[in-house]
Amino acid sequence: MSPPSSESFATQPAVVPERRTSDAVVVVHRSGPLRGEVVVPGAKNSVLKLMAATILADGEYRLRNVPDIADVRIMAELLGAIGITTTAAADVHDGELTLVNRGDLVPVAPYELVERIRASINVLGPLLGRVGRVRLSLPGGDDFGSRPIDMHLSGLEAMGAEITLEHGDVVATAERLHGADITFEFPSVGATENILTAAVHAKGTTVIDNAAREPEISDLCRMLISMGADIEGVGTSRLVVHGVEPGSLHATDHVTVPDRIQAATYVAAAAVTGGELFLRGARAEHMEMLLRRFGDMGLQIVPQHDGLTVFAPERLRSIDVATLPYPGIATDYKPLVVTMLAVGDGVGIVTENLYPGRFRYVEELCRLGADIRTDGHHAVVRGRPSLSGAPVRAPDIRAGAALVVAGLVADGTTTISEVHHIDRGYDDLVGRLAAVGAPIERRPPR
Repeated sequence: MSPPSSESFATQPAVVPERRTSDAVVVVHRSGPLRGEVVVPGAKNSVLKLMAATILADGEYRLRNVPDIADVRIMAELLGAIGITTTAAADVHDGELTLVNRGDLVPVAPYELVERIRASINVLGPLLGRVGRVRLSLPGGDDFGSRPIDMHLSGLEAMGAEITLEHGDVVATAERLHGADITFEFPSVGATENILTAAVHAKGTTVIDNAAREPEISDLCRMLISMGADIEGVGTSRLVVHGVEPGSLHATDHVTVPDRIQAATYVAAAAVTGGELFLRGARAEHMEMLLRRFGDMGLQIVPQHDGLTVFAPERLRSIDVATLPYPGIATDYKPLVVTMLAVGDGVGIVTENLYPGRFRYVEELCRLGADIRTDGHHAVVRGRPSLSGAPVRAPDIRAGAALVVAGLVADGTTTISEVHHIDRGYDDLVGRLAAVGAPIERRPPR
């Protein structure tokens, strides 16, 4: 496919309507021990990147184990504007998504879609590698501190891209990218994914050192390899991509890796209620450090071939926790850990090493009676036997889920508003918790 002329840089209408859910609230009452089975859906942090990878080759793709979440629908709209047809994106009830790339791509990611989802940045690498030109508004998503894209851009420049900033848009061009040796100062997930997908069609070999090692990146690598890409070092901090000729990749079917953050949410729900849950599909090997620390808190976690079982004590023990890049404890886990410590026995200190602004939900937990003091990168959490129900607001995806978990151990009624944040990353959180005994419902506000 040859690079388009500047006249072709017009957006196409999105093909999937947005589903607004911001009027809903989640109402939670104090719960007894949760018991039963929860099926863990596919990972948000993987499926959005898999969807973006369909830009790289023509054909019909079938993604399985796709979570029914708002971010999938938004990404489908974005890809529709670029020229990729998506079926069943509005209601992914069967966990399957079909995407069709006919090669008629418009390499423009419009502001009105990009501002709604951070993962929109992931179209940059595939479009530049496939089309040779991209116009992309700076991405949106959750508001918890600065997350610059400098490493994305410098890596692409090392591969021969020319990049400018025009009227708030990133404009990148390259007749054809070439291989390069790229070393990240920090193992950025997004930068690793963008350089990886850009390198697939680059001329020569690209080496990415200090690459992020998250399971979701390995999942993306597996899909790219099944499309015909040549990638070595999957799962390690050194990825070697041997570029293949443009047009040599093909469409594929792929099963999305299970969502380790959703799995951790249900572990936390069992933990605060003193329950026992089997999490079907959860992969203990993707959560080793977190599960080890949960064990230090008194949880018994038994890995099984098709999931893991969680046994919770009557009350958790407090511990100190610090977030670190994978395989360390992810920052996405931290709101759940803070919530667990809020009802633990003792005092725990939580240190945020990745996103300093990500203690903004603490104020909401304190409305529920949690005793938490923050100081820069640190939070000191003094555990209490229980919390107290109150109206709270979900500030982002994971913090919103943590407030739901907190409501399970709060006396009275907890009402969580702005749950559209939760909808962006959780596939029927309310229904899955209700099925294992949680007194929880979703309803319109009064």
